[in-house]
Amino acid sequence: MKQAKLFDISKQLVVEAYQRVKANKGTSGIDDVSIAKFEENLKDNLYKIWNRMSSGSYFPPPVKLVEIPKSDGGKRPLGIPTVGDRVAQMVAVLTISPSIEPHFHEDSFAYRMNKSALDAVAKAKDRSCYFHWVVDLDISKFFDTIDHDFLMKALKKHVTCKWALMYIQRWLTVPYQLVDGSQVTRDKGVPQGSVIGPILANLFLHYAFDEWMKRNYSHIVFERYADDVICHCVSLKQAQHLLERIKQRLVQCKLKLNETKTKIVYCKKNHRDIEYECIQFDFLGYTFRPRRAIDKHGERFMNFSPAISNSAKKKIWAEVRSWRHQYWVQLTLEEIAKEINPIIQGWINYYGKHNVKELKETLRQVNMKLVRWVRNKFKGYRMYNLKAIYRLGDIAEANPDLFAHWKFGVRPTASPKTRYKRSSAE
Repeated sequence: MKQAKLFDISKQLVVEAYQRVKANKGTSGIDDVSIAKFEENLKDNLYKIWNRMSSGSYFPPPVKLVEIPKSDGGKRPLGIPTVGDRVAQMVAVLTISPSIEPHFHEDSFAYRMNKSALDAVAKAKDRSCYFHWVVDLDISKFFDTIDHDFLMKALKKHVTCKWALMYIQRWLTVPYQLVDGSQVTRDKGVPQGSVIGPILANLFLHYAFDEWMKRNYSHIVFERYADDVICHCVSLKQAQHLLERIKQRLVQCKLKLNETKTKIVYCKKNHRDIEYECIQFDFLGYTFRPRRAIDKHGERFMNFSPAISNSAKKKIWAEVRSWRHQYWVQLTLEEIAKEINPIIQGWINYYGKHNVKELKETLRQVNMKLVRWVRNKFKGYRMYNLKAIYRLGDIAEANPDLFAHWKFGVRPTASPKTRYKRSSAE
């Protein structure tokens, strides 16, 4: 006779959780088991997860700690659970999300259905046109300092599922494991890189910030994407008052602002505006600042708008530099395009929504990388960079849709002969 399980968790839910984990990809945890290796014995692996979670005997393994370099020179700790543990966490996420998601603030954009970072950027752009002052908030080490007691209190307001609450408590305290095998105990924070982390972090700030703003400053609008927050004010005085009150509120929630990165910004839109030292801010990979523009009548004016940030440009350049042109010598341009087009298209999809000119300048680095392919591939071009550019430009003229950025309008210069033929045809 089969023994009844302590908790009623469907096997189909575990299967769905695995499918989502697989779609998100990701690397292996401390057991070095990749998704491909996990699939070699998929049925048994998923059964073990279901069996242990249903019986109450599932205990998560330690989380692999990886430190990712930050643009400011620091390091961001990233916790990587095992594939099996990511599946278990996804089972919990799928269970608790329906009871939490409907309560989130309309201007909370991270990790939510039908909302995105680009939605937050667009909203910030629109509001910067109407509100002259912005409070740009940076919460210091947010994911690492989330208070567990406050978080569990917030969870219990919405979640009644006993097994989900029990396992979340275990996930919150599971130790980090370092490269040398040693372990670091944890009594606060949610690992970045975990499956359960996003919804927990969102819920924490929902009560620490969103609901507090709704109760006390419902007339002040904001955009929040995880711990990236922009508040729009009508005056410097209002912005200064709000910033001071937010500092006090975060202290109550055992959080604090990064004083060097948090700032008040003036959204300057023309030369006659007042003088203020800080007139730009970065938000979700975009820099908002005064920019010259041309209206539909051809008149020049100054607006306050977003474009790809310098830090985002540097990340793109670093990615392009990492592409091995020596390896490319063995490939055709079509094979190279197949390899890098998804990456380039991702940049275009995200950073091509506002002020595309700056993104196009950034993507010219891709053409210079392809010029290296021409010089390495064909002996006659190795000493002549301009000839190689023209050769690549002629190829782009004949195949303008081969690369995603060529289709976007970032093509190398064709040879004078080709340009003459084109102008004659036109």
